[in-house]
Amino acid sequence: QVQLVESGGGLVQAGGSLTLSCAASGRGSYAMGWVRTRQAPGKERQFVAAINWSGGSTSYADSVKGRFTISREYAKNTVTLQMNSLKPEDAAVYYCAAGTNVVNSPQYWGQGTQVTVSS
Repeated sequence: QVQLVESGGGLVQAGGSLTLSCAASGRGSYAMGWVRTRQAPGKERQFVAAINWSGGSTSYADSVKGRFTISREYAKNTVTLQMNSLKPEDAAVYYCAAGTNVVNSPQYWGQGTQVTVSS
């Protein structure tokens, strides 16, 4: 069992930056990443970014490439999402996720952290 706890959400102006962190507890080798759900009705979860167990491979949604960076710190078992040049459409609840395939079917989820981007 893996438990995930996010931190770092908040309110930021468009063009600004925000850093999300996720602390993981639990044994095993697993990829970690972030998935978001926007506030508009009917909006489904959207994959944002992922990093594999070794940290040697990362994946990003096209909408965040070049603006977001995911990284992993093994000593603290944490994953960080650095978000730059934020846009109003980035506003969402961001969930930390972990598992074998974070991009398509994460096995473990955090409770979510709200990111609000004002225009």
